[in-house]
Amino acid sequence: MFGRRSAAPSATPPPAASPATAAAPVSAPPPTRATDLDQRLSDIKIAIFNDLIDSVDPTELGRLEPAQVREEISDIVAEIISMRSLILSAAEQQVVIADICNDVLGLGPLEPLLARDDIADIMVNGADKVYIEADGKMELTDIRFRDNAQLMNICQRIVSAVGRRVDESSPICDARLGDGSRVNVIVPPLAIDGPTLTIRKFKRDKLTLDKLVEFGSITPQAAKVLQIASAVRCNILVSGGTGSGKTTLLNCLTRYIDEAERIVTCEDAAELQLQQPHVVRLETRPPNLEGAGQVTMRDLVKNCLRMRPERIIVGEVRGPEAFDLLQAMNTGHDGSMGTIHANTPRDALSRVENMVAMGGYNLPAKAVREQIASAVNVIVQAARLRDGSRKITHITEVVGMEGDVITLQDLFVFEYEGEDSRGRVLGRHRPTGLRPAFWDRARYYGLDRALAEALSDANA
Repeated sequence: MFGRRSAAPSATPPPAASPATAAAPVSAPPPTRATDLDQRLSDIKIAIFNDLIDSVDPTELGRLEPAQVREEISDIVAEIISMRSLILSAAEQQVVIADICNDVLGLGPLEPLLARDDIADIMVNGADKVYIEADGKMELTDIRFRDNAQLMNICQRIVSAVGRRVDESSPICDARLGDGSRVNVIVPPLAIDGPTLTIRKFKRDKLTLDKLVEFGSITPQAAKVLQIASAVRCNILVSGGTGSGKTTLLNCLTRYIDEAERIVTCEDAAELQLQQPHVVRLETRPPNLEGAGQVTMRDLVKNCLRMRPERIIVGEVRGPEAFDLLQAMNTGHDGSMGTIHANTPRDALSRVENMVAMGGYNLPAKAVREQIASAVNVIVQAARLRDGSRKITHITEVVGMEGDVITLQDLFVFEYEGEDSRGRVLGRHRPTGLRPAFWDRARYYGLDRALAEALSDANA
């Protein structure tokens, strides 16, 4: 498949070994520092990787299964090591083979981080700095890329897998990994210190409301109320700041949608993981090089109204599509859901009102608020606290209008009580004792007794 390659051009042939020393290969003196060893292995990887690229046909590899490709690459790398007469221990050879396979097939140095399920975010700030968020805390790792070219190559591989591109002419891109993890890439000239890659990882084990109860994010009674609200087709907005767990919570709520319902999802990067059999997933598209062909979130929401959906789920409401979603909620698509960036339930409604105005609608403020009050039933507020934990801080209902003001009532509120000796935030989810406005809806679906029991247990 490839020609025999010599060792590094500047190297001189090793002297012939005497019989007494024939068993011991001649090699350079062992490195005295870990950094020397890392640099030596890095140089070896670069040389082998260049030989590999010259030796294989990417088209042929693309026709094989990933496991077969990895096996083929491992064999070729082992042969290159032998041809170059490189002195490597068995462990070092395995490290080199694994790293090169990750470069060709995966995300290079990031592969070990993707395998860890305790990491929520991976943040690459150029080739030399890789941060992670684990257990709510930011950490600098010892992961490094060879150079910015290797990092750029991996960024391009990620975005091209979902039909997008990133380069100097299009330096910002949102994409996703195969498991649904969200990816953002920004490259020079906008990113001054080299390509910047941010990955919001998804856990392999899909979280449920029961898991959130175990983590202390919510009480069992409040979780039961949310489960019933989803099952009885309340229109729900999940509100929260960046990294507060909005998408995770939205995934949890969708588990209680009936399997017979037709669901259409609209997202910028498809990351929702719905379990129902009848799901249609739609994704926006950026403009091409000529600036044409863009498909916006608003285009998707408008189109899905023609697709006979029973529920519309918008991954993130952030623009004029808010008006079309409100229209859908008010015209028979009960049970629709979406996430929105806001710090409180009241702020979430204000943001919806502002986003409707972004669409250029010249409507009176009262008319817009009446639309919001009749469309949205429940707001679930998520927050990331200062100790890194995530809590559901409010379960709030929209109950109508009083004059020009939308009326809200809290069903559950998280009350801060201090912190323990380890700096962890302490508090409790307090029920307000109010009867939910969706009680009649729960009775229509035969879940009023379950709702009464959940509220009774919460108030006990």
